Amino acid sequence: MGFRDIDRHSFYAGKPQPSPTSAGHFESIDPSNGNPICKIFNSPPQAIDAAIASAQSAFPSWSSTPPIERARILQRAVALLREYNDDLARIETLDTGKPFSETSTVDIVTGADVLEYFASLVASGGLNGESFRLRPSASVYTSKEPLGVCAGIGAWNYPIQIALWKSAPCLAAGNCMVYKPSEFTPLHAEYLAGIYQKAGVPDGVFNVVYGAGEAGSHLTQHPAIAKVSFTGQVSTGMRVAGAAAGGMKYVTMELGGKSPLIVLPDAAADTAADVAMLANFFSTGQVCTNGTRVFVPRSLKKPFERALLDKMQHVRAGDLFDPATNFGPLSSRSHLEKVRGYVRRGIEEDGATLLCGGVEQPANLPAHLKSGYWIRPTVFTDCTDEMAIVREEIFGPVMAVLAYDEVDEAVRRANATELGLAAGVVGRDIDACHSVIARLEAGITWVNTWGESPAEMAVGGWKKSGVGVENGRKGLEAWVRNKSTLVEMSGSVATVFAKL
Repeated sequence: MGFRDIDRHSFYAGKPQPSPTSAGHFESIDPSNGNPICKIFNSPPQAIDAAIASAQSAFPSWSSTPPIERARILQRAVALLREYNDDLARIETLDTGKPFSETSTVDIVTGADVLEYFASLVASGGLNGESFRLRPSASVYTSKEPLGVCAGIGAWNYPIQIALWKSAPCLAAGNCMVYKPSEFTPLHAEYLAGIYQKAGVPDGVFNVVYGAGEAGSHLTQHPAIAKVSFTGQVSTGMRVAGAAAGGMKYVTMELGGKSPLIVLPDAAADTAADVAMLANFFSTGQVCTNGTRVFVPRSLKKPFERALLDKMQHVRAGDLFDPATNFGPLSSRSHLEKVRGYVRRGIEEDGATLLCGGVEQPANLPAHLKSGYWIRPTVFTDCTDEMAIVREEIFGPVMAVLAYDEVDEAVRRANATELGLAAGVVGRDIDACHSVIARLEAGITWVNTWGESPAEMAVGGWKKSGVGVENGRKGLEAWVRNKSTLVEMSGSVATVFAKL
């Protein structure tokens, strides 16, 4: 499965469907050098309607396929994902700007793990209901029924992983999906559709449409869509959720964060710096769960900063296919300008101290990459809670270090936000760590680590960071609806009323 730099069109009814040139197109851009890769043709409303109709046609057969049979097909897709791991990783690197050392070991691997998990879960009775005796003459049983045709709207930072996080439980539960990738990183979608098809997923069960907000809006508001699963920024998610709610659709919203990392007074500065680095600079900081507000005891602030500066030397930008490279560009020119704007604001308006980094490109960047969307990993210190770089989601490699005096103060300040996606604690006293975690208002939390999110772990945000969860057993529940049935066995309804 090599990369093909050919134009992309909608995919439904089991094959690519050329869009009219009048629908317009956009370009996929390699963020490392700013060069175009290929054209992606927008899916006009009639193409989106046709993709939904294709899914509707496939739903009766797919939903009635026994879960064990669906699981066998999806397990074949898992094997194909693993077989083509490196090819798919190269595509993700070209599309996202992530180093191959990351995409080849994380993005496809973790996506395949989620598909394997849900296939195994439905094969082992994960869709079973419950039954109980209500009274001697009556019993109740429940069943978990698929929703129908669902919409998946992906994000640009983990394209194929997020596509699998959405499609895996959706298809395993017996639903069909129309999936719209981000217009910034769309290349994975056709390849994933091809893998599903090669594995034996029937035509129409997984479909792809392309476009920006207009395509997403048409998909979300279509009366045949039963559920919308969206990953993206808070403001867009609120609009998508509002539109879906107006049609009484099910929703899962995985949105943004401004997550706190609290370093406890007994923490080792070196360990705290390791966790803070992982929480801020992995994937060039383009992770919704990033722990960008790092609360450090005032007494530990200087040792922590020294440890950070020492470790920053190991962040290596460069050729994305060089195994030594572990830091890539930002995803697009517009995003680069946004992040640069926040860094300038931190320096010029907020008055934070620039510990390292800035708006410039990384030093020693090869000449052929200087037209790419690069910025240095940046650490601000002496920050206060009122600063824009502390309050607003930057979604880039920008860490804010905030000093505190008492742990209760750090917890209060950490919770003083409308967002509640993730949070973490670093410390030697595990009881103290658990105590702090219990008080943090976030749906995903870590102790002495950051970022790992295995398939078995349900994840979802609190407050404005989201609605519902993905992954884990609870993640499967988000793709089914409950049906309860009461069975009277006495043979006489009159007898039932006599007992009421």
